[in-house]
Amino acid sequence: MPLSHAPEELSAWLRLSLEPGIGAATACTLLSALGLPEQIYAQRAAALARCLPDNLARQLAAPMPADMARQVEQTLEWNEAPGHHILTLADAAYPQSLLTTAGPPILLYVNGDPARLQGPALAVVGARNATPGGEQNARAFARHLAANGWCVVSGLARGIDAAAHEGALEAGPEGAGTVAVMGTGVDRVYPPAHRDLAHRIAARGAVVSELPLGTGVQRHHFPQRNRIVAGLARGVLVVEAARQSGSLITARLAGESGREVFAIPGSIHSPLSRGCHALIRQGAKLVETAGDITDELGGAAPPAPAAPPAPESPLLRAMGYDPLHLDAIQARSGLDVPALQAALMELELDGAVARLDDGRYQRLR
Repeated sequence: MPLSHAPEELSAWLRLSLEPGIGAATACTLLSALGLPEQIYAQRAAALARCLPDNLARQLAAPMPADMARQVEQTLEWNEAPGHHILTLADAAYPQSLLTTAGPPILLYVNGDPARLQGPALAVVGARNATPGGEQNARAFARHLAANGWCVVSGLARGIDAAAHEGALEAGPEGAGTVAVMGTGVDRVYPPAHRDLAHRIAARGAVVSELPLGTGVQRHHFPQRNRIVAGLARGVLVVEAARQSGSLITARLAGESGREVFAIPGSIHSPLSRGCHALIRQGAKLVETAGDITDELGGAAPPAPAAPPAPESPLLRAMGYDPLHLDAIQARSGLDVPALQAALMELELDGAVARLDDGRYQRLR
């Protein structure tokens, strides 16, 4: 698939995602305040310091470090290979469901079919040291869900995650497929024993990560990964979980984002039932069959078509994307000065235009 951005644009997105000290939430703040990454990097340190501490403002105003430039170049080469995609917040293919979560990733690395990130999805998660019965339940639920139009999202971990991915694949080519969200770079499979499974998922779904290529296993990345698992889905099914299971983090994040939480009950004597029972006591829906889930969610109807974009302002169209002084904008637009100043002020208040330190005006979107 061709790049959705020019290489220079995508390079700026990649640099922003790689900046030390700039997480997803801070990056979103910068994008909201200053426009696209190319526009962020066109700012001087003084302008950036309105949104960032001085040290970070100077960091972003400086040229890209050589080692980061090499990493960006290698990533652009990876993106050119078949089946490889980088989706940014500015892409129409970026999953809309993630936009309603706190601190959505500013970009996603995808190996497989990006369309799998847009349709109806349900996350299936649970214990790594699952029982045979738990794995059997995860597999059966996922197979039924995928066969009925629900893409199954999980984290490629041992136990319940792997069983859920396998079940979704068993639904065959007509099924809705499965998405594996990685806690490593999308080019690093963890655990290594799931390499073949990851390749099959990429062929019939998608393997996804927000982490840079080459990122290895680090414990703190997995809770971050869980917010994407929860954010991609309309609901989360917890199959088996101990009281301290990471699956409960996914369930909590799903609930905080307005998603449905489902749990399968188990034996009162099993430690792997206690997390599910705790969720049910907290309001999660007890389910015994996959039909309980589809009945609750109302079926996997295709998503509503996106609303057509609002007509572009003639003044914005006249401005283009380069910074311009007032007289240049007047010459392009044909407006008299009082009307032009009033229109520019309205666009500033709307967040569509910013006035730069040197008096020029910059279109933000």
